[in-house]
Amino acid sequence: MSDADAIIAALRTGHEALATRAAALSDDELAGPSGASDWDVAQVLSHLGSGAEIGLVTLRAALGEGPALEREHMLAIWDRWNAMPRREQADSVVHPSEDLTARYEALTGGGRADLRIGLGFLPAPVDVAAAAGMRLSELTLHAWDVAVAFDAHATLPLDATAELLPRSGLLFGWLAKPEPLDGRTVTLAVRTVAPTAELVAVLGEQPSLSDDAAERPDAVLDLPAEAWLRLTSGRLSAEHTPPGVIATGAVDLDTLRRVFPGY
Repeated sequence: MSDADAIIAALRTGHEALATRAAALSDDELAGPSGASDWDVAQVLSHLGSGAEIGLVTLRAALGEGPALEREHMLAIWDRWNAMPRREQADSVVHPSEDLTARYEALTGGGRADLRIGLGFLPAPVDVAAAAGMRLSELTLHAWDVAVAFDAHATLPLDATAELLPRSGLLFGWLAKPEPLDGRTVTLAVRTVAPTAELVAVLGEQPSLSDDAAERPDAVLDLPAEAWLRLTSGRLSAEHTPPGVIATGAVDLDTLRRVFPGY
């Protein structure tokens, strides 16, 4: 199975779980707070729905099936979703999510390998694995924002985690904020389980993440892989931290939470 195949398979699993959960939520639950501090549960679903719609337009443009997405079109999509009542946001998320997932699934082996997709915010078009991986990250993290509203111990799915972990460096320089380090540069050895991996995060003015070996790191972080993904996206507050998360050395876990404030 190629990277794109595995990512698209994880997208299908994530979509099905999202559809089931969205259909089961009551009006009161939709109005309740989510794991995203500025959004209620329905607003998270709205973001996933608009994101899927935008992703489908972008994918079709790459396939020559329609025009490229203009910013005005994207703003109009967001405005339409934001204006929906909560119940409609929850009911409407399923169709664009299904359409985008199915369109990725419909790509042939050659299409999955050769197609390049322009995402607009990156300097060059990316392959299918990267584009589908961005959607998988969005779906997985925001589905957690919904799940944690009802289960403080919610975690990310293992299949999505396994695909997102090797790609966690893609936006690392944007996610990591060095200000809490007071001018220091810290080399952090990250050791994960489920799946097992060893990463090196350089935290400073030019943050970076790689799978190179760190012979003498300034600090070591041991944790489940899904917790690492949640930490870097600002979703590992104390009440949502599982057992087995241990930071030693030059930075503690509270400092790392400030380095990764989330989005």
